[in-house]
Amino acid sequence: MSAATLYDRCAREAASVVIGAYSTSFALACRLLGTRTRQDVRCVYALVRIADEVVDGTADAAGVAVEQQRAMLDALEAETLHAVADGFSTNLVVHAFALTARACGIGADLIVPFFASMRTDLDTSLHDGASHDAYVYGSAEVIGLMCLQIFVNAGSRRPAAPAPELVDGARRLGAAFQDINFLRDRSDDAERLGRDYLGLSTGENTREGVLERIRGDLDAAAAVIPRLPRDCRRAVTVAHGLFAELAQRLQTADPDTRVSVPGRVKAQIAARSLIRLSPRSTS
Repeated sequence: MSAATLYDRCAREAASVVIGAYSTSFALACRLLGTRTRQDVRCVYALVRIADEVVDGTADAAGVAVEQQRAMLDALEAETLHAVADGFSTNLVVHAFALTARACGIGADLIVPFFASMRTDLDTSLHDGASHDAYVYGSAEVIGLMCLQIFVNAGSRRPAAPAPELVDGARRLGAAFQDINFLRDRSDDAERLGRDYLGLSTGENTREGVLERIRGDLDAAAAVIPRLPRDCRRAVTVAHGLFAELAQRLQTADPDTRVSVPGRVKAQIAARSLIRLSPRSTS
C-alpha cells in the first residue's frame, strides 16, 4: 500500500467515526447505501458535523469567543477549498471530504454557501422569511445537492450534472429535513442558543404553516426518489420515511417536547424499503 493510499484510507475511516458517533438515524440510512456511494456520503457529513459543532454550542462550551469561532470557520472553509483544489489536507476530515468532492464534482458553488450559513449562526438569532430561505439553502439544500453529486457521479470517470428534477428534489428534501429539525429543536434553540429560525416568536409563521410547507417538500422529493440510481434509492427512501414520521408526530406533539422515532418504528420504516415500497406520502 502506498503512503497516499494509506493516508486516504485513514481519512475516510476518521470521517466514518465522526458521523457514526453523532447520528443513529443517519447511520441507519447510510448503511443501506450501495458500496459505490456509502463512504463518500459519510465523508460529506463528517465535515458538515465538524463545522456545525463550531457554531452549535460546543465551541462556546469550551470557552471559545464568538470572533474566534468565526475565525475557525473561516480557516476551515479556506482549508476545505484548498484541499479540494490541491487534493491534500493535514485535517483528516477535510482530506476525506476533498477526496469525495474531487471525484464527484462538488465545488465551491456548494461549499461556500454552506459555510456562509454556518457563519450566520454567529450573528443572527431571529430569522425572517428571506433569511430563513438563505440559511436553509446553505445549511441543508446544498448538502442534498452534494449527496446528489455523489449518487450520480461516484465511480464515474468524469462528473456530470444531475437532471433538473433530481436537483429540485434534493433541494426540497434537504429543506424539509432542516425545517423538521428546527421544529424539533425549537425550545432548545430558543433557550440555549437564543435562536428562532422559523419566525414563530414574531408571528411571521405558524407551526401549522411550517408543517404544511414540510409536507409539500417531502411529497415533491418523494416523487423523484424513484429516479435516483438504484443503489441509492433504498437509503434515501428510509431517510425520507424517518423524517416523514417525525413530521407526522410533530403535528400532535407538545411544541416544547423534542419528538423522536422509536426504534421499532425505525425498523418498520427500514423494512418497507427492503421490500421496495415507494416513499410514503404525507397526505
